[in-house]
Amino acid sequence: MRDLSRDPAHATRRDLLETMLKGLLHMRRTISWLCMAVLVLSTCGCGTPTEAILPEEPERLTLRLQSPAFVDGGSIPKVYTCDGRDVSPPLSWAGVPEAARSLALICEDPDAPMGTFTHWVLFDLPPDVTELKEGLPPEATVKVEPGGKAARQGKNDFGKLGYGGPCPPRGTHRYAFRLYALDTRLDWEWDATRGQVLGAMKGHVLAEGRLLGKYSR
Repeated sequence: MRDLSRDPAHATRRDLLETMLKGLLHMRRTISWLCMAVLVLSTCGCGTPTEAILPEEPERLTLRLQSPAFVDGGSIPKVYTCDGRDVSPPLSWAGVPEAARSLALICEDPDAPMGTFTHWVLFDLPPDVTELKEGLPPEATVKVEPGGKAARQGKNDFGKLGYGGPCPPRGTHRYAFRLYALDTRLDWEWDATRGQVLGAMKGHVLAEGRLLGKYSR
């Protein structure tokens, strides 16, 4: 009988098979380590799995935005939600730069099931105005001071003009009121959306402030 162990061709094939097997084992170990790494990373996230992470505030955050109705991080009273009168809350602010030519205000829910939900879009607000009274009417142009100074309101994600209060499906949602000081007026039409206003604001933001409220159902 022929001794295959002395056959050079057989030895070459055997060496090739051993090399391939070693390569496959190395690949399996590498894939296992990668799977473990992915598993570790996926379990180390901050916050609760169902809570969206609010974007970090930029360094230009200098406006001091507040409300007499609720503190930053506190609960929004029912009167300002769809379970109450659904009117806009009173707001006041300070720290607007002298170079500002207009202000813009956006209220949004980052915890909405289908992504960020817009509750209020207000723009071309005169820069010397320092507060908004409770219950602005749902009109394209609204007076924000007794003297006749006005601002424009865009369309919220309810498909309506002006303010639409918190109306979450369930659980606790956060509502970010964001005020921007701009070096220009936007002069958009009355039905401007959040995306259109944010796009027009690019490169024109001088200062920014945020007030966070919560509401549960």
